[in-house]
Amino acid sequence: MSRIMTGLTVIDKLWRAHRVMPVSDTSDLLYIDRIFLHERTGSIALQSLASAGYPVRRPKQVFATMDHIVDTMPGRGDRSPVPNGAEFIRATRDSAAEAGITLFDIDDPRQGIVHVISPELGLALPGLTLVCPDSHTGTIGGLGALAWGIGSTEAEHALATQTLIARRPRQMRISFDGNLAPGTGAKDLILHLIGRYGAGGGSGSAIEFSGEAIRQLPVEGRLTLCNMAVEFGAWTGVVAPDDATLEYVDGRDFAPTGADWAAAVEAWRRLHSDEDALFDEEIALDVTSLRPQVSWGTSPQHVTSTDGRVPSPSSATDRAARDSMEKALAYMDLTPGQALSALNINAAFIGSCTNARLSDLRDAAAVLRGNRVAEGVRAICVPGSSAVKRAAEAEGLDAVFREAGFEWREAGCSLCFYAGGEGFSPGDRVVSSTNRNFEGRQGPGTRTHLASPATVAASAVLGHIGSAGDIA
Repeated sequence: MSRIMTGLTVIDKLWRAHRVMPVSDTSDLLYIDRIFLHERTGSIALQSLASAGYPVRRPKQVFATMDHIVDTMPGRGDRSPVPNGAEFIRATRDSAAEAGITLFDIDDPRQGIVHVISPELGLALPGLTLVCPDSHTGTIGGLGALAWGIGSTEAEHALATQTLIARRPRQMRISFDGNLAPGTGAKDLILHLIGRYGAGGGSGSAIEFSGEAIRQLPVEGRLTLCNMAVEFGAWTGVVAPDDATLEYVDGRDFAPTGADWAAAVEAWRRLHSDEDALFDEEIALDVTSLRPQVSWGTSPQHVTSTDGRVPSPSSATDRAARDSMEKALAYMDLTPGQALSALNINAAFIGSCTNARLSDLRDAAAVLRGNRVAEGVRAICVPGSSAVKRAAEAEGLDAVFREAGFEWREAGCSLCFYAGGEGFSPGDRVVSSTNRNFEGRQGPGTRTHLASPATVAASAVLGHIGSAGDIA
């Protein structure tokens, strides 16, 4: 769709501000403001670059953290539950030092999950471009940045040139209209969207999330929303910055100060879609009556409300969808018409780059306070960063989790994904605040149900899938 004679979208503005030159009719060379690496793939990119004889072009704009395969048990050191994980940790440490980039090592108070610490430290800011070899890099769009996940080869190119070739995406605007009911939030919004339009509904698009419900979300909720845009098939997601964004960013470690802050604010206030901007597709959803959501199958599109029932494959619109549903029912050991609230659980997990920020832990703690995890349920909480862990402990949230029967861990990705290390047991039914419920995602044969931190906490107390409103 041509935008020559119309206003610009926020994505147009971000793109144009970083365009170095056109490469083809459909692609541009973009300048990259920040590059983030983690220990699972970071050392590989850095070592490959060095072997090819190229230095990191702008080391001060490149950062790395230890998060994906670190142990989250107390006293962890370089220990990793993943086979050969300690070697990756040491290799990343050595490669980062050789390249001269900033590393948030295991014992660094700033350590944490990449998509949690980048906004937390002010390394991710409105108006910037940011890339990382991780599919959930679009999280940062919640600040009004243009961020996307890349592969190892692209990471090497970005490290060597501080640029990347990107194909101009089609653009969508998704408006969530109305006021959210108590007990629902960003995770429920994105699960509802994916459940209604499918895991391919975003079709490689850059999506602007807007509407009254988005304006009411705290910034950390917007990060959650954009985190799962990739589960909708999107290239990235963006929420235009507003006063809440500026308040969130102000005072962060790497945020601009003084005259630079004033100039940044002036620029950030222009980062919004013009009234006459055109999108390739628009979706509007009234979420006033939205209930807490939970996944039932093996795709984020297999979603219903916590008081809903397992759908029948006969409701599918085509053969492929029907086959997918039948396969999911078999793996999850479910039958059509079964009430989700009738499903007893074995474990509950709160963590990941999706839902392990301080506000997430506060939401869960509000449900857990004065309650106990049901007998037979293993419950684990892994803060998204060392700073989140310290802040939670300063508020006494760790005591709430422990007294309720949760394990309280060090920061890291942990049980968000299984990489040959720690996982839940085959057949375990887990309610999880993570972003993916694929087969084996949290361990071979593990059955994962995605939900918000509050719903995970409530389900842990109930011993079955349910929401905070179900607790007497």
